Amino acid sequence: MALNKNHEYEDLDGVRCGIVEKNVKPERLSFLKNLLKANGYTVIAMPSPPAKAATPKPAEGEDAVEIAPAIDTFTVGVTDYTFNPINAIFGRLLKTKDGEIITWAYWNQQLPVNDDTIPYFDKKETWK
Repeated sequence: MALNKNHEYEDLDGVRCGIVEKNVKPERLSFLKNLLKANGYTVIAMPSPPAKAATPKPAEGEDAVEIAPAIDTFTVGVTDYTFNPINAIFGRLLKTKDGEIITWAYWNQQLPVNDDTIPYFDKKETWK
């Protein structure tokens, strides 16, 4: 594991990867895959481990039934284990397919279109 929260890395599918995000829904996974692949990164996504929860004990006379949880979230990583999404966005290293620089609001999918004309700190009122 990383020394701090800024540079997380793990082995995903046997490959050392820099973690982009954890517990990602399939729609977000598709968005991140397309964006990162367009920037030259090799993306690896693995199902997130299920949350640890206490399993209820069956009542007397009942057999224990184990239900496999549905895979609904993923851990997304890139093979460049030095990748840090915060540094990449605010360092203006990520671009869209059209060559526009990715903004924080576009990365978080708060805006449907990438708009780099207004600084992120002036858009706070419109994000809500």
